[in-house]
Amino acid sequence: MEYPELAARTRRFSYGSPRAVSVAADGSRVLFLRSSGPLDPVDRLFAFDVATGRERLIAEPAELLAGEAGDLPPEERALRERRRLSAGGIGSYATDPVARVATFTLGGQLFRADLAAGTVAEVSTAGPVIDPRPDPTGTKIAYVTGGALRVASTGTSSGAGPSDTLIAGEDGITWGLAEFIAAEEFGRFRGYWWAPDGQSLLAARVDESRVNRWTLHDPADPASNPTVVNYPYAGSPNAEVTLHLLDLDGGWVDVHWDREIYPYLVSVSWSDVGGPLITVLRRLQQHGLVLAVDPRTGETQVHAELADPRWVEPIPGTPAYLSDGRVLIGGELAHDGYDARCLFADGTLLTPPNLYVRRVCGRIGVPNAQHSGELLVEASEGEPSEQHLYRVTAHAGAPIVDAHRISTGSGWFTGFGGGETLVIGALGLDHSGAQWTVYRRDDEIGQLTNLAASPPYAPRPVLERVTDRRLPTGVLYPRNHVAGRRLPVLVDIYGGPGHQEVLSVRSRWLERQWWADAGFAVAVVDNRGTPGVAPSFEKVVHRRMADVVLGDQVDALRALADKHPDLDLSRVAIRGWSFGGWLSALAVLRRPDVYHAAVVGAPVTDWELYDTAYTERYLGLPSDGSDVYAHHSVLELAAEQPAGPDDARPMLLIHGLVDDNVVAAHTLRLSAALLASGRPHAMIPLTGATHMAAGGLSERLLRLELDFLRTSLG
Repeated sequence: MEYPELAARTRRFSYGSPRAVSVAADGSRVLFLRSSGPLDPVDRLFAFDVATGRERLIAEPAELLAGEAGDLPPEERALRERRRLSAGGIGSYATDPVARVATFTLGGQLFRADLAAGTVAEVSTAGPVIDPRPDPTGTKIAYVTGGALRVASTGTSSGAGPSDTLIAGEDGITWGLAEFIAAEEFGRFRGYWWAPDGQSLLAARVDESRVNRWTLHDPADPASNPTVVNYPYAGSPNAEVTLHLLDLDGGWVDVHWDREIYPYLVSVSWSDVGGPLITVLRRLQQHGLVLAVDPRTGETQVHAELADPRWVEPIPGTPAYLSDGRVLIGGELAHDGYDARCLFADGTLLTPPNLYVRRVCGRIGVPNAQHSGELLVEASEGEPSEQHLYRVTAHAGAPIVDAHRISTGSGWFTGFGGGETLVIGALGLDHSGAQWTVYRRDDEIGQLTNLAASPPYAPRPVLERVTDRRLPTGVLYPRNHVAGRRLPVLVDIYGGPGHQEVLSVRSRWLERQWWADAGFAVAVVDNRGTPGVAPSFEKVVHRRMADVVLGDQVDALRALADKHPDLDLSRVAIRGWSFGGWLSALAVLRRPDVYHAAVVGAPVTDWELYDTAYTERYLGLPSDGSDVYAHHSVLELAAEQPAGPDDARPMLLIHGLVDDNVVAAHTLRLSAALLASGRPHAMIPLTGATHMAAGGLSERLLRLELDFLRTSLG
């Protein structure tokens, strides 16, 4: 069995690998999800007891459902799509701070796990459950059903029986869930937060009555009803999002800020150190505020301002209170020659400018009023293809910058911490999958068992930086390549903001090695606009993505050919998905002298059809009177008559017909424009497929793509 079939059966060798790792705040246990083996798509909940160093199975979906699994509620399917989750079984879970209780759903049913006893019980609810979360005491569970926020109580030691109470609900209004823009573009996947004492909730109210409604329908199933989605496309109205403090006994306090000027609610945190902290942004995201909320009155006070003439890029894990009351904020250092993403505590710099901080992922140590313990931070230092873990001293009076790297070797490291327990996940080019190691006070306790299949080969990409912009690149050759044999080139790209492809991670190169073994030299380029290097490297694409991104791709390809003489630039194909699909189409339409064929997957062909927050962040508003949107549209390029046969490069278009992120209209309009101008192309509509093209679809497409490129390149 070859790579495409193996990858489809094993979900790209991820079945059986631990994911969704979390650590109890007191460090007593580690929780994670994992299936039973390399061919099993059903994830179960496990606990690793730090005291004993042993794993325990907590929740087995087959036993809990007894073969009666129901369909996922539409809201749960939408949430999984936003989070790019394609696993079966338990998709996600939530715990109280010290992880005594975990809650999760299966087929819309609510389950509560007692993690100390290892028992799981179903909790009766008013309807199919979305995003259940236990309160800090572990006795109550909030959840969303039918757009309403409810709280279920499992009973107390004083003898009170179970109950289920409506906290907030209105017809046509959603309570307690993140709206499309928050989940898709800002990484905020939740819409309510428990107070530290468990007596109230901070909840988002989402009114989508102003948002334009689009209809999605799969023509392959004409008997099915069309799905209506609220889609805020560029320049159109967004959902109206408000915040409210809700007492369990019916009390209600509105949170006040200028929502007309700052409509985007980007992040929310609430700890026992202070009240809620929220981050709000203007529509064009060039200015934002970190606001402290008074939970008694709902009034807000500006704690910090965030500003950038291009766009503000908050750091995940911030803002948050430190135990001494200072507020941790992520921001950029762009003066005195610095070009860095850093952490600050009440304006004091915590991380050195040589670090590119990516995320605050935990707290280590036992904090108190005088000592905030240490922050666990993911960051890059000089080499964007690698990410490492650092301990950052956060207590007042510490040296201005004190960051100590704790991950060793090369690769991509992620971490989670609580109390004196640290879990490190290691990815690299020298091993398959993630290796999860648990430490207690710097002593290794054990590892989380990984049951994933091993890939059939070990790719060895050549990673290097090219051009005067030092663009990160990677090149893969066939495993049987003989130097001096000229090879057609496949440029495999994404190229968009917020995402890197050139990583020191084996899984990123497995499919590319299959392409190389099929006879290509595979080239990968992270152009300017991608993260990991410096803020200026990312933000130079503001309002000119097409020119910068495509220019960098062309320059990097030529620089690689100078270093790798076996790359035949007379035969260059390009393939990509989503932003990469747009870039593939742009490449063959604007630079047919460089690129000779393209696989165009789920592309954004007209940016006025894409969502508000993403598009306006980089291109501004369509109504500003400029030609930025027209300049970035591939529809106008496709409609132009080719000057000659060498300008009409063939394209293979691929799109899921029920994609609610990049709707299929993008590809259908591109096909119509290509047809009208006589440009050669083929199209594969994916019936029933979303933007993820999950369930092995993307792997099964590989051979069709290969046949197309071989034919197109002659």
